[in-house]
Amino acid sequence: MLSYDQALDFIHGLNRFGTKLGLHNITKLLELLGNPHKDMKIIHVAGTNGKGSTCAMIHSILWSAGFKVGLYTSPYLEVFNERMRVNGENISNDDLARLTNIVREKVIYMRENNLGSPTEFEVVTAIGFLYFKEQAVDFLVLEVGMGGRLDATNVVTPLVSVITPISFDHQQYLGSILKDIAREKCGIIKPGVPVVTGPQEDEAMAVIEETCEQLKCPLTKVINNGADSGPNTVSYQFVSGGEKGMNFNLTTPKADYPGLEIGLLGRHQLDNAATAVRAVELLSFTGANIAKEAIYLGLKEVKWPGRLEVMREKPTVLIDGAHNIAGVKTLKTALNEYFSDKKKILVIGILEDKDYEEMLKELIPVADTVICTTPDSPRALSAARLSEAVSNIFQKSHIKVYKEEKIEDATKLAFSLTAAEDMIVFAGSLYMIGHVRTLLREL
Repeated sequence: MLSYDQALDFIHGLNRFGTKLGLHNITKLLELLGNPHKDMKIIHVAGTNGKGSTCAMIHSILWSAGFKVGLYTSPYLEVFNERMRVNGENISNDDLARLTNIVREKVIYMRENNLGSPTEFEVVTAIGFLYFKEQAVDFLVLEVGMGGRLDATNVVTPLVSVITPISFDHQQYLGSILKDIAREKCGIIKPGVPVVTGPQEDEAMAVIEETCEQLKCPLTKVINNGADSGPNTVSYQFVSGGEKGMNFNLTTPKADYPGLEIGLLGRHQLDNAATAVRAVELLSFTGANIAKEAIYLGLKEVKWPGRLEVMREKPTVLIDGAHNIAGVKTLKTALNEYFSDKKKILVIGILEDKDYEEMLKELIPVADTVICTTPDSPRALSAARLSEAVSNIFQKSHIKVYKEEKIEDATKLAFSLTAAEDMIVFAGSLYMIGHVRTLLREL
Protein backbone atom coordinates (compact mmCIF):
# COMPACT_ATOMS: atom_id res chain seq x y z
CA MET A 1 0.00 0.00 0.00
CA LEU A 2 1.36 3.41 -0.94
CA SER A 3 1.67 6.24 1.54
CA TYR A 4 0.37 9.68 0.56
CA ASP A 5 3.89 10.90 -0.28
CA GLN A 6 4.59 7.75 -2.30
CA ALA A 7 1.32 8.25 -4.18
CA LEU A 8 2.31 11.79 -5.14
CA ASP A 9 5.80 10.60 -6.13
CA PHE A 10 4.22 7.99 -8.41
CA ILE A 11 1.79 10.50 -9.96
CA HIS A 12 4.37 13.23 -10.53
CA GLY A 13 6.92 10.68 -11.73
CA LEU A 14 4.68 10.07 -14.74
CA ASN A 15 5.62 13.57 -15.88
CA ARG A 16 8.53 12.06 -17.79
CA PHE A 17 6.05 10.56 -20.24
CA GLY A 18 4.99 14.10 -21.15
CA THR A 19 1.66 15.08 -22.69
CA LYS A 20 0.09 12.59 -25.08
CA LEU A 21 -3.30 13.67 -26.33
CA GLY A 22 -5.63 10.80 -27.17
CA LEU A 23 -8.26 8.56 -25.59
CA HIS A 24 -6.70 5.10 -26.05
CA ASN A 25 -4.83 4.94 -22.73
CA ILE A 26 -7.55 6.46 -20.57
CA THR A 27 -10.24 4.29 -22.16
CA LYS A 28 -8.25 1.10 -21.47
CA LEU A 29 -7.31 2.20 -17.95
CA LEU A 30 -10.91 3.00 -17.04
CA GLU A 31 -12.05 -0.30 -18.54
CA LEU A 32 -9.63 -2.16 -16.25
CA LEU A 33 -11.03 -0.16 -13.31
CA GLY A 34 -14.64 -1.09 -14.14
CA ASN A 35 -15.53 2.12 -16.00
CA PRO A 36 -16.28 4.21 -12.90
CA HIS A 37 -17.25 7.21 -15.06
CA LYS A 38 -20.23 5.48 -16.59
CA ASP A 39 -23.72 6.61 -15.50
CA MET A 40 -22.44 9.70 -13.68
CA LYS A 41 -24.37 12.94 -14.12
CA ILE A 42 -21.68 15.23 -15.51
CA ILE A 43 -21.34 18.87 -16.53
CA HIS A 44 -18.29 18.99 -18.85
CA VAL A 45 -16.47 22.33 -19.14
CA ALA A 46 -13.91 23.29 -21.80
CA GLY A 47 -12.46 26.64 -22.91
CA THR A 48 -9.27 28.67 -22.59
CA ASN A 49 -10.10 31.14 -19.83
CA GLY A 50 -12.76 31.03 -17.15
CA LYS A 51 -13.08 27.23 -17.00
CA GLY A 52 -12.16 26.98 -13.34
CA SER A 53 -14.30 29.91 -12.23
CA THR A 54 -17.30 28.61 -14.17
CA CYS A 55 -16.83 25.12 -12.69
CA ALA A 56 -16.61 26.61 -9.19
CA MET A 57 -19.86 28.54 -9.74
CA ILE A 58 -21.75 25.50 -11.04
CA HIS A 59 -20.44 23.47 -8.10
CA SER A 60 -21.45 26.17 -5.60
CA ILE A 61 -24.98 26.51 -7.01
CA LEU A 62 -25.63 22.76 -7.02
CA TRP A 63 -24.19 22.43 -3.52
CA SER A 64 -26.47 25.26 -2.38
CA ALA A 65 -29.39 23.35 -3.89
CA GLY A 66 -28.67 20.45 -1.54
CA PHE A 67 -26.87 18.10 -3.90
CA LYS A 68 -23.67 16.15 -3.30
CA VAL A 69 -21.36 17.62 -5.94
CA GLY A 70 -17.96 16.52 -7.18
CA LEU A 71 -15.53 19.05 -8.66
CA TYR A 72 -12.55 17.99 -10.79
CA THR A 73 -10.14 20.77 -11.78
CA SER A 74 -6.50 21.37 -12.70
CA PRO A 75 -3.90 22.44 -11.93
CA TYR A 76 -3.91 22.85 -8.16
CA LEU A 77 -2.76 25.96 -6.32
CA GLU A 78 -1.35 24.79 -2.99
CA VAL A 79 -2.06 21.08 -2.40
CA PHE A 80 -2.61 18.34 -4.94
CA ASN A 81 -5.82 17.20 -3.21
CA GLU A 82 -7.59 20.38 -4.42
CA ARG A 83 -8.03 18.70 -7.79
CA MET A 84 -10.77 16.42 -6.45
CA ARG A 85 -13.40 17.91 -4.15
CA VAL A 86 -16.84 16.98 -2.92
CA ASN A 87 -19.00 19.79 -1.53
CA GLY A 88 -15.93 21.96 -1.06
CA GLU A 89 -13.83 19.31 0.74
CA ASN A 90 -10.59 18.07 -0.82
CA ILE A 91 -10.03 14.35 -1.19
CA SER A 92 -8.30 13.06 1.97
CA ASN A 93 -4.66 11.96 1.96
CA ASP A 94 -5.72 8.41 2.84
CA ASP A 95 -8.28 8.18 0.03
CA LEU A 96 -5.83 9.61 -2.48
CA ALA A 97 -3.11 7.13 -1.46
CA ARG A 98 -5.52 4.16 -1.50
CA LEU A 99 -7.02 4.97 -4.90
CA THR A 100 -3.62 5.77 -6.42
CA ASN A 101 -2.48 2.31 -5.35
CA ILE A 102 -5.43 0.74 -7.20
CA VAL A 103 -4.77 2.75 -10.36
CA ARG A 104 -1.01 2.13 -10.16
CA GLU A 105 -1.57 -1.64 -10.29
CA LYS A 106 -3.58 -1.26 -13.51
CA VAL A 107 -0.93 1.05 -15.01
CA ILE A 108 1.75 -1.59 -14.32
CA TYR A 109 -0.49 -4.25 -15.88
CA MET A 110 -0.97 -2.09 -19.00
CA ARG A 111 2.77 -1.55 -19.39
CA GLU A 112 3.63 -5.22 -18.87
CA ASN A 113 1.07 -6.28 -21.48
CA ASN A 114 1.90 -3.55 -24.02
CA LEU A 115 -1.54 -2.00 -23.61
CA GLY A 116 -0.20 1.55 -23.28
CA SER A 117 1.55 3.78 -20.75
CA PRO A 118 -0.84 6.31 -19.19
CA THR A 119 0.37 9.87 -18.58
CA GLU A 120 0.11 11.83 -15.34
CA PHE A 121 -3.13 13.54 -16.31
CA GLU A 122 -4.72 10.27 -17.43
CA VAL A 123 -3.84 8.62 -14.12
CA VAL A 124 -5.14 11.58 -12.10
CA THR A 125 -8.36 11.58 -14.12
CA ALA A 126 -8.84 7.86 -13.45
CA ILE A 127 -8.26 8.40 -9.71
CA GLY A 128 -10.81 11.20 -9.81
CA PHE A 129 -13.48 9.08 -11.46
CA LEU A 130 -12.91 6.30 -8.91
CA TYR A 131 -13.23 8.79 -6.06
CA PHE A 132 -16.40 10.45 -7.31
CA LYS A 133 -17.97 7.04 -7.98
CA GLU A 134 -17.17 5.93 -4.41
CA GLN A 135 -18.57 9.17 -3.05
CA ALA A 136 -21.80 8.59 -5.01
CA VAL A 137 -21.99 12.23 -6.06
CA ASP A 138 -25.27 13.50 -7.49
CA PHE A 139 -23.39 15.59 -10.06
CA LEU A 140 -19.78 15.88 -11.21
CA VAL A 141 -18.48 19.19 -12.55
CA LEU A 142 -15.63 18.09 -14.81
CA GLU A 143 -13.04 20.54 -16.12
CA VAL A 144 -11.12 19.67 -19.27
CA GLY A 145 -7.35 19.61 -18.80
CA MET A 146 -6.27 20.84 -22.24
CA GLY A 147 -8.17 21.18 -25.49
CA GLY A 148 -11.16 18.88 -25.41
CA ARG A 149 -11.39 16.40 -28.27
CA LEU A 150 -8.39 14.33 -27.16
CA ASP A 151 -8.38 15.29 -23.49
CA ALA A 152 -8.54 12.41 -21.00
CA THR A 153 -11.83 13.75 -19.56
CA ASN A 154 -13.52 13.35 -22.94
CA VAL A 155 -14.55 9.75 -22.29
CA VAL A 156 -17.83 10.98 -20.80
CA THR A 157 -21.26 11.79 -22.20
CA PRO A 158 -22.40 14.74 -20.09
CA LEU A 159 -25.82 16.20 -19.37
CA VAL A 160 -24.53 19.62 -20.45
CA SER A 161 -21.42 20.73 -22.34
CA VAL A 162 -19.99 24.16 -21.52
CA ILE A 163 -17.50 26.19 -23.59
CA THR A 164 -15.96 29.21 -21.87
CA PRO A 165 -14.15 31.92 -23.91
CA ILE A 166 -11.63 30.48 -26.36
CA SER A 167 -8.31 32.20 -27.02
CA PHE A 168 -4.69 31.33 -27.76
CA ASP A 169 -2.91 28.87 -25.46
CA HIS A 170 -1.10 25.54 -25.91
CA GLN A 171 -0.78 26.24 -29.64
CA GLN A 172 1.85 23.50 -30.00
CA TYR A 173 -0.89 20.97 -29.21
CA LEU A 174 -4.13 22.65 -30.29
CA GLY A 175 -3.23 24.62 -33.41
CA SER A 176 -2.00 28.09 -34.25
CA ILE A 177 -5.26 29.66 -35.45
CA LEU A 178 -8.36 30.29 -33.37
CA LYS A 179 -10.58 28.17 -35.62
CA ASP A 180 -8.39 25.09 -35.04
CA ILE A 181 -8.26 25.67 -31.28
CA ALA A 182 -12.06 26.02 -31.24
CA ARG A 183 -12.45 22.72 -33.10
CA GLU A 184 -10.39 20.98 -30.41
CA LYS A 185 -12.49 22.56 -27.64
CA CYS A 186 -15.70 21.61 -29.44
CA GLY A 187 -14.60 17.99 -29.30
CA ILE A 188 -16.44 17.70 -25.97
CA ILE A 189 -19.79 18.38 -27.67
CA LYS A 190 -21.79 15.15 -27.94
CA PRO A 191 -24.82 14.41 -30.17
CA GLY A 192 -28.01 15.92 -28.79
CA VAL A 193 -26.41 17.21 -25.57
CA PRO A 194 -27.25 20.87 -24.77
CA VAL A 195 -24.37 23.34 -25.07
CA VAL A 196 -23.81 26.67 -23.30
CA THR A 197 -21.11 28.99 -24.58
CA GLY A 198 -19.67 32.13 -23.07
CA PRO A 199 -18.92 35.14 -25.32
CA GLN A 200 -16.59 34.18 -28.19
CA GLU A 201 -14.62 35.70 -31.02
CA ASP A 202 -16.53 35.37 -34.30
CA GLU A 203 -14.19 32.64 -35.60
CA ALA A 204 -14.65 30.51 -32.51
CA MET A 205 -18.41 31.07 -32.36
CA ALA A 206 -18.78 29.97 -35.98
CA VAL A 207 -17.12 26.64 -35.14
CA ILE A 208 -19.33 26.15 -32.07
CA GLU A 209 -22.49 26.91 -34.08
CA GLU A 210 -21.44 24.59 -36.89
CA THR A 211 -20.64 21.76 -34.46
CA CYS A 212 -23.95 22.13 -32.63
CA GLU A 213 -25.86 22.16 -35.90
CA GLN A 214 -24.12 19.00 -37.13
CA LEU A 215 -24.69 17.14 -33.87
CA LYS A 216 -28.21 18.53 -33.33
CA CYS A 217 -27.32 20.12 -29.98
CA PRO A 218 -29.43 22.95 -28.54
CA LEU A 219 -27.09 25.95 -28.14
CA THR A 220 -27.40 28.81 -25.66
CA LYS A 221 -25.10 31.82 -26.02
CA VAL A 222 -24.12 34.27 -23.30
CA ILE A 223 -24.32 37.78 -24.71
CA ASN A 224 -22.07 40.52 -23.40
CA ASN A 225 -23.61 43.36 -21.43
CA GLY A 226 -25.69 45.69 -23.59
CA ALA A 227 -26.06 43.40 -26.60
CA ASP A 228 -29.45 42.43 -28.01
CA SER A 229 -30.68 39.11 -26.70
CA GLY A 230 -32.60 36.48 -28.62
CA PRO A 231 -34.62 33.40 -27.66
CA ASN A 232 -31.53 31.21 -27.16
CA THR A 233 -29.38 33.71 -25.34
CA VAL A 234 -28.49 34.73 -21.80
CA SER A 235 -27.89 38.42 -21.17
CA TYR A 236 -26.83 40.34 -18.10
CA GLN A 237 -26.62 43.92 -16.91
CA PHE A 238 -23.89 45.11 -14.55
CA VAL A 239 -25.45 47.15 -11.72
CA SER A 240 -22.63 47.99 -9.34
CA GLY A 241 -19.31 46.72 -8.10
CA GLY A 242 -15.96 47.37 -6.51
CA GLU A 243 -13.07 45.61 -4.82
CA LYS A 244 -15.42 43.32 -2.86
CA GLY A 245 -17.52 41.99 -5.75
CA MET A 246 -20.38 42.84 -8.08
CA ASN A 247 -24.15 43.10 -8.32
CA PHE A 248 -25.91 42.34 -11.61
CA ASN A 249 -29.19 41.40 -13.28
CA LEU A 250 -29.49 38.29 -15.45
CA THR A 251 -32.05 37.17 -18.01
CA THR A 252 -32.15 33.61 -19.38
CA PRO A 253 -34.62 31.79 -21.64
CA LYS A 254 -36.13 30.36 -18.44
CA ALA A 255 -36.18 33.20 -15.88
CA ASP A 256 -35.14 36.67 -14.74
CA TYR A 257 -32.68 37.05 -11.87
CA PRO A 258 -32.55 40.65 -10.61
CA GLY A 259 -29.98 41.61 -7.97
CA LEU A 260 -27.56 38.69 -8.19
CA GLU A 261 -24.36 39.10 -6.17
CA ILE A 262 -20.94 37.61 -6.72
CA GLY A 263 -17.86 38.05 -4.55
CA LEU A 264 -15.29 37.54 -7.31
CA LEU A 265 -13.47 40.45 -8.97
CA GLY A 266 -13.49 41.29 -12.68
CA ARG A 267 -16.29 41.98 -15.16
CA HIS A 268 -15.36 38.78 -17.02
CA GLN A 269 -16.77 36.85 -14.04
CA LEU A 270 -20.24 38.01 -15.07
CA ASP A 271 -19.79 36.10 -18.35
CA ASN A 272 -18.80 33.05 -16.33
CA ALA A 273 -21.70 33.49 -13.90
CA ALA A 274 -24.21 33.78 -16.73
CA THR A 275 -22.76 30.64 -18.33
CA ALA A 276 -22.91 28.74 -15.03
CA VAL A 277 -26.52 29.72 -14.33
CA ARG A 278 -27.69 28.56 -17.75
CA ALA A 279 -25.79 25.26 -17.41
CA VAL A 280 -27.54 24.65 -14.09
CA GLU A 281 -30.93 25.60 -15.55
CA LEU A 282 -30.48 22.98 -18.25
CA LEU A 283 -29.95 20.34 -15.57
CA SER A 284 -33.45 21.07 -14.28
CA PHE A 285 -34.80 19.75 -17.58
CA THR A 286 -33.32 16.37 -16.64
CA GLY A 287 -35.40 16.29 -13.47
CA ALA A 288 -33.12 18.10 -11.00
CA ASN A 289 -35.02 20.53 -8.79
CA ILE A 290 -32.86 23.66 -8.53
CA ALA A 291 -34.59 26.58 -6.84
CA LYS A 292 -33.84 30.19 -7.70
CA GLU A 293 -32.64 30.67 -4.12
CA ALA A 294 -29.82 28.18 -4.75
CA ILE A 295 -28.63 30.22 -7.72
CA TYR A 296 -28.56 33.42 -5.67
CA LEU A 297 -26.82 31.75 -2.71
CA GLY A 298 -24.42 29.71 -4.83
CA LEU A 299 -23.11 32.76 -6.69
CA LYS A 300 -22.89 34.84 -3.53
CA GLU A 301 -20.89 32.15 -1.71
CA VAL A 302 -18.61 31.01 -4.55
CA LYS A 303 -14.87 31.15 -3.98
CA TRP A 304 -12.14 30.56 -6.55
CA PRO A 305 -8.69 31.31 -5.09
CA GLY A 306 -5.83 32.67 -7.15
CA ARG A 307 -7.94 34.62 -9.63
CA LEU A 308 -7.94 38.36 -8.94
CA GLU A 309 -7.76 37.42 -5.28
CA VAL A 310 -6.99 40.18 -2.78
CA MET A 311 -4.95 38.46 -0.08
CA ARG A 312 -4.34 41.44 2.23
CA GLU A 313 -4.53 45.20 2.57
CA LYS A 314 -2.01 47.92 3.52
CA PRO A 315 -0.35 47.21 1.20
CA THR A 316 -2.97 45.73 -1.09
CA VAL A 317 -1.72 42.33 -2.24
CA LEU A 318 -3.43 40.73 -5.24
CA ILE A 319 -2.63 37.37 -6.81
CA ASP A 320 -3.85 36.29 -10.23
CA GLY A 321 -3.19 33.17 -12.25
CA ALA A 322 -3.21 34.97 -15.61
CA HIS A 323 -0.96 32.81 -17.81
CA ASN A 324 -1.89 33.69 -21.38
CA ILE A 325 -2.71 36.79 -23.43
CA ALA A 326 -6.44 36.77 -22.71
CA GLY A 327 -5.86 36.27 -18.98
CA VAL A 328 -3.30 39.07 -18.84
CA LYS A 329 -5.68 41.45 -20.63
CA THR A 330 -8.37 40.62 -18.10
CA LEU A 331 -5.95 41.31 -15.23
CA LYS A 332 -4.89 44.61 -16.82
CA THR A 333 -8.52 45.70 -17.19
CA ALA A 334 -9.25 44.87 -13.55
CA LEU A 335 -6.17 46.73 -12.29
CA ASN A 336 -7.17 49.82 -14.27
CA GLU A 337 -10.78 49.59 -13.08
CA TYR A 338 -10.29 48.91 -9.38
CA PHE A 339 -6.76 50.04 -8.50
CA SER A 340 -5.85 52.83 -10.93
CA ASP A 341 -4.80 55.17 -8.10
CA LYS A 342 -2.23 52.82 -6.56
CA LYS A 343 1.49 52.51 -7.23
CA LYS A 344 2.03 48.93 -8.35
CA ILE A 345 4.91 46.52 -7.79
CA LEU A 346 4.47 43.60 -10.20
CA VAL A 347 6.03 40.25 -9.32
CA ILE A 348 5.92 38.14 -12.45
CA GLY A 349 6.92 34.60 -13.36
CA ILE A 350 6.03 32.92 -16.66
CA LEU A 351 6.46 29.48 -18.22
CA GLU A 352 8.83 29.22 -21.17
CA ASP A 353 6.23 27.76 -23.56
CA LYS A 354 3.92 30.77 -23.18
CA ASP A 355 3.85 33.81 -25.48
CA TYR A 356 5.65 35.72 -22.75
CA GLU A 357 6.78 38.70 -24.84
CA GLU A 358 3.20 39.57 -25.77
CA MET A 359 2.11 39.02 -22.16
CA LEU A 360 4.81 41.43 -21.00
CA LYS A 361 3.79 44.07 -23.54
CA GLU A 362 0.27 44.01 -22.12
CA LEU A 363 1.02 43.92 -18.42
CA ILE A 364 4.27 45.77 -17.74
CA PRO A 365 2.91 49.26 -18.62
CA VAL A 366 0.51 49.17 -15.65
CA ALA A 367 3.42 48.61 -13.22
CA ASP A 368 5.81 51.07 -11.60
CA THR A 369 8.29 48.38 -10.55
CA VAL A 370 8.77 44.85 -11.90
CA ILE A 371 10.32 41.90 -10.08
CA CYS A 372 10.99 38.86 -12.28
CA THR A 373 11.06 35.42 -10.67
CA THR A 374 10.93 31.73 -11.62
CA PRO A 375 7.73 29.65 -11.20
CA ASP A 376 7.81 26.18 -9.63
CA SER A 377 7.81 24.23 -12.88
CA PRO A 378 10.33 22.46 -15.09
CA ARG A 379 8.84 24.54 -17.93
CA ALA A 380 9.62 27.83 -16.15
CA LEU A 381 11.36 30.73 -17.83
CA SER A 382 14.25 31.79 -15.61
CA ALA A 383 14.08 35.13 -13.83
CA ALA A 384 17.24 36.19 -15.67
CA ARG A 385 15.75 35.53 -19.10
CA LEU A 386 12.45 37.10 -18.15
CA SER A 387 14.11 40.29 -16.88
CA GLU A 388 16.17 40.43 -20.05
CA ALA A 389 12.98 40.22 -22.11
CA VAL A 390 11.40 43.02 -20.05
CA SER A 391 14.48 45.23 -20.52
CA ASN A 392 14.60 44.57 -24.27
CA ILE A 393 10.93 45.41 -24.79
CA PHE A 394 10.90 48.49 -22.55
CA GLN A 395 14.37 49.91 -23.17
CA LYS A 396 13.37 53.56 -22.67
CA SER A 397 10.88 53.00 -19.91
CA HIS A 398 11.01 54.52 -16.41
CA ILE A 399 10.02 51.13 -14.93
CA LYS A 400 12.54 49.62 -12.51
CA VAL A 401 13.27 45.94 -13.15
CA TYR A 402 14.65 43.49 -10.58
CA LYS A 403 15.24 39.74 -10.77
CA GLU A 404 15.06 37.13 -8.01
CA GLU A 405 15.17 33.46 -9.00
CA LYS A 406 13.49 32.29 -5.79
CA ILE A 407 9.86 33.21 -5.24
CA GLU A 408 10.53 33.70 -1.51
CA ASP A 409 13.22 36.29 -2.29
CA ALA A 410 11.03 38.03 -4.85
CA THR A 411 8.20 38.25 -2.29
CA LYS A 412 10.48 39.71 0.39
CA LEU A 413 11.87 42.26 -2.06
CA ALA A 414 8.35 43.29 -3.12
CA PHE A 415 7.32 44.01 0.47
CA SER A 416 10.53 45.93 1.13
CA LEU A 417 9.77 48.22 -1.83
CA THR A 418 6.12 48.78 -0.96
CA ALA A 419 4.46 51.43 1.20
CA ALA A 420 1.14 50.79 2.97
CA GLU A 421 -0.84 52.70 0.32
CA ASP A 422 0.82 50.82 -2.57
CA MET A 423 -0.04 47.53 -4.22
CA ILE A 424 1.78 44.28 -4.97
CA VAL A 425 0.51 42.16 -7.88
CA PHE A 426 1.69 38.57 -8.33
CA ALA A 427 0.89 37.13 -11.79
CA GLY A 428 2.06 35.15 -14.81
CA SER A 429 1.62 31.50 -13.83
CA LEU A 430 -0.64 29.40 -11.62
CA TYR A 431 2.47 27.48 -10.55
CA MET A 432 3.91 30.66 -9.07
CA ILE A 433 0.60 31.86 -7.61
CA GLY A 434 0.09 28.71 -5.57
CA HIS A 435 3.54 29.07 -3.98
CA VAL A 436 2.93 32.76 -3.28
CA ARG A 437 -0.47 32.06 -1.75
CA THR A 438 1.11 29.69 0.76
CA LEU A 439 3.90 32.19 1.52
CA LEU A 440 1.47 35.05 2.09
CA ARG A 441 -0.58 33.04 4.56
CA GLU A 442 2.57 32.21 6.50
CA LEU A 443 3.97 35.77 6.56
